[in-house]
Amino acid sequence: MDTEQFRAVIESAKAGEASGFEKLQELYSKRLYGYFFRATASHHDAEDLLSELMLRLVRTLSNYEHRGRFEPWLFRIAANMVRDRIRRRKARPTPISLSAQSDSGQTLGEQMPGRPVEIDADILAGELSESLQTSLEGLDVTTREMILLRYFGEMSFKELADIFECPIGTVLARVHRGLKALRKIMRRK
Repeated sequence: MDTEQFRAVIESAKAGEASGFEKLQELYSKRLYGYFFRATASHHDAEDLLSELMLRLVRTLSNYEHRGRFEPWLFRIAANMVRDRIRRRKARPTPISLSAQSDSGQTLGEQMPGRPVEIDADILAGELSESLQTSLEGLDVTTREMILLRYFGEMSFKELADIFECPIGTVLARVHRGLKALRKIMRRK
C-alpha cells in the first residue's frame, strides 16, 4: 500500500468509518498479536491485549495527526500496554517440565505408573517456547522490548529508534547485545 492509500485509510478511520478500522486491523493485527504473545507468553493475554488495543485505537485515533509515523505510534501504545499488563500480572506457579529429568534420571512421564507416556511434539514445542519466554525475562526491559518488537512485531531498526527515541546505532547495539545474552541464557538451561 502506498503512502497516499495509507493516508486515506487513516483519514477514513479517523472519520469513524468501519472500513478504515477494518483495514488497519487487517494490516497490523497479525504483527501485534505476535508481539503480544511473545511478550506475555499467553494466547489469552495476547488476544485480550489486541482487542484492548483496537478499542483504544477507536477512541484515540481522532487525536492522531498523520505524519508518516503511524506504525511507531501504534507499537509504542502496544509496548506501553504490555508494560502495564506485566506490572499488574500476579505471580504464576512455575510450570513443570514433562521432559526434565529428576534426580533419579527419569522424566516425569517415566515416573508415572502404568504404560510409558509418549511426549507429544506439540508439548515439546510448547516447552521450547516457555524456555524462550523465561530466557527473555532475563534481559532488561528495554532490550527485551526491542527484541520482541524487532522479531515478533516485525519492526525495522529505524522504527525502533523512533519508538524508543534514541539513535539507530543504540538500537542496533542493544539488540545485538541482547541476542548475545539471550543465547548465553538459553545455553545454560
